[in-house]
Amino acid sequence: MSRFKEIIVILAVLLGLWSALSLPIGMTAEQAAIFGMVLVTLSLWATGLTPGYVASAFFFTALLLGNLSTPDVVFSGFTSTAMWLVVAGFVIGAAITTSGLGARIGGLTHRHLSRSYPMLIGGLMVVSMVLGFVMPASTGRAAVMVPIGMALADALGLKPGTKGRTGVAIVIAIGTNMPSFAILPSNIPNVLMSGLADQLFDIQLSYLDYLLLHYPVLGLAKSAAIVGLVLTFFPARLDTEIRPAKTVASASGRKQGALLVILLITLVLWSTDQIHGINPAWVGLATAVVLMIPNVGFLSPPAFKSAIDFGTLLFIAGALALGVVVNRSGLGDIIAHEALTRLPIQPGQDFLNFMSLSLLGAGTSIFTTMPGVPAVLTPLASELATLTGFSTEAVLMTQVIGFSTVLFPYQVGPLIVAMGLAGESTRPLLKVTVALFLLTALILIPADYLWWKLLGVI
Repeated sequence: MSRFKEIIVILAVLLGLWSALSLPIGMTAEQAAIFGMVLVTLSLWATGLTPGYVASAFFFTALLLGNLSTPDVVFSGFTSTAMWLVVAGFVIGAAITTSGLGARIGGLTHRHLSRSYPMLIGGLMVVSMVLGFVMPASTGRAAVMVPIGMALADALGLKPGTKGRTGVAIVIAIGTNMPSFAILPSNIPNVLMSGLADQLFDIQLSYLDYLLLHYPVLGLAKSAAIVGLVLTFFPARLDTEIRPAKTVASASGRKQGALLVILLITLVLWSTDQIHGINPAWVGLATAVVLMIPNVGFLSPPAFKSAIDFGTLLFIAGALALGVVVNRSGLGDIIAHEALTRLPIQPGQDFLNFMSLSLLGAGTSIFTTMPGVPAVLTPLASELATLTGFSTEAVLMTQVIGFSTVLFPYQVGPLIVAMGLAGESTRPLLKVTVALFLLTALILIPADYLWWKLLGVI
């Protein structure tokens, strides 16, 4: 397997060099060089041949030494609100764990989820899906769910390094992210696409119409598929004799109650961000500051240092910056237009057009990451509507299928964050994302087509 990964990276390097020398598909010299750097970085992330943070550092260094981009663009991931949601998530998760609140909540849910491993995995998925309706940021949802899920795994005998514990981490990571692509305000790409649709085409998306169109397949059916894949790849048996772990001795019930109040206030502010207008990242950051106040005791300096995983932050910063670099350089438009010329799109071929548009979004996200898809494809919606015979709104909605269809974990920052919070490697996650990609392409997208036909959208 290691030799296979090395071959992939070598091929990416050779393809990158060829790109830089031959200037394919109308690229400028600068765009071709950036494209080569992107290919090498993506191959390193996808294969895991080097740690993700090493690939990110390579990407930053290559762009800056080659004078291919400016520091404000290269390091844009560090100024992204998503990055500060990640930092807040680490702090909140550590406070929940060190205070013993996670173990206590895990103990309360123990009775309902400990009957069997399938019930545990299915129950965690359901709770994660429900949070998607009340919390607008998947990173925040992961920050709440991961400590509880890991405490529950400890209580049920799923020790670090076991398949069962990895399965718990993966179902939370995916469950707090993917089903919420079908809920309009609950993920960043949804919000970006909605805003661009309003600005460019004067199309205001309805919450209920959006939910009805996407949630039956992308929410319910896809979540069931995820649970099935986790149970298949990461089977386990629960030790039902083990009782929930006791609360940490130094953490009083009063302090846990105070922490719970803080988290509930945070949850309310997160779920009402459209009313008060404060970005969820800044709400999370404010909560993190409160939890870190000296002498209050929610998170001591040593606990803070151990909670912040700089390697994960560097990886996420690279993934966020890659999409910005690709879009700012004009590569995203070139790649999308080149893909359009090769897709079998023509009026009257509704199923073929639907599949093509859906997979166009999925393919674009490999280069731009998920948040970059709306920025690249939304301006092309009118052109795509003419080519397919679909309405502009229908074309826009196929983006949702595209950016919710994930092949590699690096495409979605919150997946990496959740696995980092759980203390698990992202490599096992690749098994599920690849299998889910194939299931989506072969079954779920055709099912979506039939659902859209039934609703009269296409």
